Amino acid sequence: MMQKKTLLLCFLILVFGSAFAQEEDIFGISRKAKNPKSESAVGNAFRNVLEQFALEVSTGAGYQQFSTDFFSPNPDLYPLTQFQNFDEPLDISEENPLAMKGSDWVFPVLNAGVRVNLFNLLTIGGGYGMEWGNIKPMVGGNFEFPFEGASYQATRFYGTVGLVLWDANRRAKYLQWRYRRYASANLYMQSELRQRVRQIYPWRLIAEADFGNLNIKNFVNPSLTQNPNYTPRLAVADQPAFGIGLRLERDFSEYTKLFIKGSMDIRSFTYSASDFSEFQELDQRVYGMQVGLAIRIPGTKRCKIAGCGVVMKHMHNGVEYRGSSIFNLQNRKIGQWY
Repeated sequence: MMQKKTLLLCFLILVFGSAFAQEEDIFGISRKAKNPKSESAVGNAFRNVLEQFALEVSTGAGYQQFSTDFFSPNPDLYPLTQFQNFDEPLDISEENPLAMKGSDWVFPVLNAGVRVNLFNLLTIGGGYGMEWGNIKPMVGGNFEFPFEGASYQATRFYGTVGLVLWDANRRAKYLQWRYRRYASANLYMQSELRQRVRQIYPWRLIAEADFGNLNIKNFVNPSLTQNPNYTPRLAVADQPAFGIGLRLERDFSEYTKLFIKGSMDIRSFTYSASDFSEFQELDQRVYGMQVGLAIRIPGTKRCKIAGCGVVMKHMHNGVEYRGSSIFNLQNRKIGQWY
């Protein structure tokens, strides 16, 4: 009888020990593995840092507005003209300048850059952008201020800082706050809360600030392009350009996402007189909308073992591998799907 009890106890220990072992290595991913993404500690640390970087490209269009408070003791040095059927003197002073405004479209706008995620709270990055735009004459009262060229091309290097306003983590906290009025003994509502928190939530909202320098190219009067001594009269002011915007992201997998960004850029320019003896300060506002694709660099290597049909993240010899493309979900919680 004693021997039967001993055998039964050993059997129970083996069963429960196996269950605990499976809990530690669920779906083949060890929770206590020190170097799951590489064979070495240095390689694992490098891959953990690498997967925080994302490469992105975007394109879009914008609507620009130019404005200036025009005043000059020598207005004849500027291409200031009066509308037809009007013949009145230009009555301006330093205290009473002529407010002038103009607007047109900016299209296309192209950007390419890199972005780093910091603890799902902040994002920092930078990149290079190009834009093409038209500039219509500015108008103030009965006067018109035509520019030298009908279009321009500009390039810029920029940096960006973003604050994550909403994502899956903040949604989970919001749900927990909403369900706070239900008692912990209310199993139905607590189960509903857990299910909603565990849902894959792909949306993210980020408030961003951009800053950088702008360089105008190909802004010339077509009739003067043959003059080698010609100098464009529109130039970027010394102060840097900056902007603010809201960015809405939608995850399609752990590594890829699409985003839409609305922004307002604030810039300053100078327009020189015909003899370059003085200049006017011009302000530009660009209200833009962009659509882009971001791809986060995968830190987990793709599984190359022949015959391995696992499509989720899994282990081989203590190293974690992914079994599907970066465009598919990698962390599948329950079973596998394609």
